[in-house]
Parts: sequence; structure tokens; C-alpha cells
Amino acid sequence: MADDIVLVAETGRPTGSAASRRLRAQGKIPAVLYGPDVEATPLAVGWRELRAALTTDKGLNALLTLDVDGRRTKAIVKELQRHPVRRDVLHVDFMKVDVDVAITVDVAVVLEGEAEKVTREQGVVDQVLNALPITAKPDDIPAHIAVDISDLEIGDVITIGDLQLPPGVTTDADPEEPVATAVATSAAAVAAEGEEAAEGEEAAEAAGDDGGE
Repeated sequence: MADDIVLVAETGRPTGSAASRRLRAQGKIPAVLYGPDVEATPLAVGWRELRAALTTDKGLNALLTLDVDGRRTKAIVKELQRHPVRRDVLHVDFMKVDVDVAITVDVAVVLEGEAEKVTREQGVVDQVLNALPITAKPDDIPAHIAVDISDLEIGDVITIGDLQLPPGVTTDADPEEPVATAVATSAAAVAAEGEEAAEGEEAAEAAGDDGGE
């Protein structure tokens, strides 16, 4: 199991928009903890401590130990609400989990590498899928799913079935669903038309030369 990430949370915070603004002005983030056997509990956590907890290798999918009034509960961040413009964290939903029970969450899909063959042909790699629903025990949830696009050529498609999932991770998503595609751009089409025209002119010139002999 990964190193324990402990985050102290306070109970008894006042609810409502005005109270939440005052809380954030104090450097704390309003939160709530819920789960199958937990009544939704309003909490407050320190922003600096929350940021530190979520900037490990696991990122937003880190397994946390919430210290709530001295009682420790395993939890993950189920939802992180941000300001639409400033991107400040406004609210956090924590979900209580059992470390021995698999859960289903969405994990970001990240393209890695450089598709040099696609670039040389003036094409682009289009990422179709940005998040993948996966099932795993909380401590096995990866920070993201990496997809290597280095060997892509125009016309290639990477599907969910092509993904290399980490040990202990599965998905029920359609294996034929595309994750990324390598497609030609209008610039590539124009270049191809130019090449075809040039080849046609060369062929015509060659035919003319033959006819003149």
C-alpha cells in the first residue's frame, strides 16, 4: 500500500454561500464526507494541506486518510469544484471507501510521446476520449492512463482495447471505442493534391517526349 496521506478535517462548519466564502478567506475549503454507511457530514480542510495531499504521484486519485475529530477514515476525492474563471477550489466531496473493495471512478487519459510520422505528413492526433471509467481497489487507482502515440501514422486508431491498464485495474468500457485517432488535415490534403498534380504533369511531359521521338 502507498504511504499514508493524512488530511485533518474539521467538523461543525456553518453552511451556506456566505459562510463558505468566509471559510475560503481563512484559507480553508468547505467539504463534505459521505459514503454507503456515512451520513453526509460537512467538513472544512486547510487549502495548503489539501493541495499537498493531492500533488503526490496519484494526483486527485490519491487514497487519503481523513482525520475527523480524531477518527480516521479512508476516503478519496469524488469531486473537486473549481471557480469557472479563477480555477480556485470552491468545494470538495470526499467519499468514504473500503481499501479492500473495488470502486468505479473516472481516470484521465493522457497522450504521451510525439507522433513524428503524423507530423511529417502534416496530420494531427485527435484525442477522442479524455477520461476512462475504471474499476479498482482505492490504492490501485492510477493518477492517469498513459497512451503512447509515438508509432501512430495517419489513419491509425487507438481503441480502449489497445490500452495497457495497470495491475488490478479493469474497465467495462467498449473495447472498440476510440481513444485517439491520427487524421489528415486540410494542409495535408492540399499538399497531396499538389503532389498528384505534379506527378500528372511529369507523366504528361514524359508521354509527350515519347511521342515526339
